[in-house]
Order: sequence, then structure tokens, then C-alpha cells
Amino acid sequence: MTTTARDQLLSADGVTVRFGGLTALDDVGLRVAPGSVVGLIGPNGAGKTTLFNVLSGVLRPTSGTISWKGAPPPGRRPHHLARAGISRTFQGLNLFPMMSVLENVVAGADRTARGGPLSLVTGLGRHHRDERELRARAVATLERFGIAEFAARLPGTLPYGIQKQVALARACVADPEVLLLDEPASGLSGKQIDDLAGQIRGFSEHMAVVLVEHHMDLVMRVCDHIVVLNFGKVISTGTPEEVQADPAVTQAYLGTPADESAVGRTGDGPVKVDPSHSDGGTR
Repeated sequence: MTTTARDQLLSADGVTVRFGGLTALDDVGLRVAPGSVVGLIGPNGAGKTTLFNVLSGVLRPTSGTISWKGAPPPGRRPHHLARAGISRTFQGLNLFPMMSVLENVVAGADRTARGGPLSLVTGLGRHHRDERELRARAVATLERFGIAEFAARLPGTLPYGIQKQVALARACVADPEVLLLDEPASGLSGKQIDDLAGQIRGFSEHMAVVLVEHHMDLVMRVCDHIVVLNFGKVISTGTPEEVQADPAVTQAYLGTPADESAVGRTGDGPVKVDPSHSDGGTR
């Protein structure tokens, strides 16, 4: 059945972004349905993070539209979209280094507080009731993520995998309806990536997830739908099975026609792409 922007939580239609003479995105479309996990993949320079920046209000498109629940979003700045229910992580951790783990997660819970976005860091303008409610929500989220024991620690004193969990907890604490994850598996061990896969599938029970990731095994395991970008254009969309069977995807990554040595199925199905050709830099 054909779906439209009206059926979706978040959608992009005809999004084009130009930086001077460079076209970073060219007529890109995206649909994010409730409870879905959408993967956004492509080689270096494909435009994935540019699209994330448009979806989260960091960047205004040159042309095209973003819709939230079938209508224009309630403002285009990041804090407007966060209050509406769109949350994101970043390639870098973006944690406040001189704030405790608990305070970092409180900052993520702050999108519905009366004090407004300034109170996120300063605490100015918060009502005492807001403060208590935010801290209680943050503590509960740390417990849910299994990192409550680190609440009083500064992020920089913790192992990288724990810091990634803090960033993820901060993005989830306000119960967003759409969670944008920008390379959540980068720097993680195999065991941590397995745990992350379970978390992402768990998130989809009560929110939609959009995932930019260069670990193809993770993408193929957790995503319901995948969009492939190359040089700012959508070159393939579909289920993991459809995308991994598309020769255009292999050619985009490797620059050559598909062959079994480069792209194939493992026992549980994920595509194998040489990681040296996959995304890891500015896009």
C-alpha cells in the first residue's frame, strides 16, 4: 500500500541542499513511520549527516519540505523540533564535560520544562517542581540503561562505551517519538554492538528510529527499511534484503559490479561491505 507524508511521523520531500556550487543533497525523500527503524547508508560524502542536520533543524534546506505528522513542523530550530518529539545523537559524544552524567541526562529531559532552552545548561528559569521532575526522570533513565552507578561521575572519566550509553540515555530521556542516531556503533566492541542492536529493536516498540551507520551487519539486523544515498541522491530504497540485492548499492560502495567476494550474505543474512569503503568521515 502506498504511503504519504500524512501517514508518517516524519517525512522529507524533495530536499535539496547546496553549499555554493556543491549540491550536498539532490531531491531527497524519506518516510519515517511510527515504530519503524529506518537505515540511512552510503559511502563517504553521500549526504547522510547533511540530511540528519536538516531533519533535526540544524540546517535549513535550499528547497524541499520537512513534515511532522503530515503538517509543517512547529518551528525549524533544533529546540522546536526537540520539543515536538524529535531527538538525536551526534557522531561525537557532545556531552558536557564539566557536568555529571546525571546532569547531562537532565539536560536531555529539559525539552518540556517551563524554563525554555536556556535552562538546559544554566538552570535559570526552572521551577523547583520542574527540577525535581527532570532529575527523577533522568535517574529512572539511567537505571533503565544500566548506568545509574555512574550518575555522579564526569563523562570523561568513564570508558568510551559507557559515554556512548550516556549520550543515548540523554537522547531518550524525554521519550521522543523519533530518535535520530548518528553512527551509534562507532568505537564499540562486537559485544557492545550486539547489545546496541537489542536496544534499538527495543526502542522501536515505542518510538521510530532513523539510523546512520557504517556497520552494515548492524544495519541489516535492525532496520525495517533502508535508504541508500550516493553523491546526495537516493540510489536505492527497500527492505534489507532488497537493498543488499541491488547492484547499484555495491557499485556505489566499491565502484565495481557486485561479486560474491565483496558483497554477499552471511548465515543470518547481513550484507558484507568492505569497511574501508564505508562511511566514517564527513558526509
